[in-house]
Amino acid sequence: MYYGILLYYFVTSIGLNWYYMGKVHDLKLKGFTLTELLVVLVIVGILILLALPNLMPLISRAKSTEAQLQLEHLYTLEKNYFYANSKYSDNLAELGFEQEKMTGQGGKANYRIEITSASSSAFLARATAVVDFNGNGTFNVWEIDQEKNLKEVTKD
Repeated sequence: MYYGILLYYFVTSIGLNWYYMGKVHDLKLKGFTLTELLVVLVIVGILILLALPNLMPLISRAKSTEAQLQLEHLYTLEKNYFYANSKYSDNLAELGFEQEKMTGQGGKANYRIEITSASSSAFLARATAVVDFNGNGTFNVWEIDQEKNLKEVTKD
């Protein structure tokens, strides 16, 4: 009898069907079938495909925040340089601005920052997207000037 109890615990611990004292014991684990899991994955995939086009403008707007912040930072650096030298600089290194590596080069930056013009009284800086966020072939462009007029030149 003692060996029967040990056998019972061993067999139940590994989840086998077995015959004990004249009765068939069927030990089943509760769970989902493969078909049920596949149906759920298909439904989730369809819902994502339906929602994605509605989310693309939000994604583009969120990524354009990077350009706005970088240009505002560049504006601050240009103003500091202007107060010290009575002119604006067209050299990012001279201002102390370091461009992060682009997404295509293993970095995280989605925008290339450049100073398009600088003089003793004005400057214009531009942030151009290196990634087409919504896949329509148009790249987002932002500009800022010495008056801190930040504007979106080309919408993505």
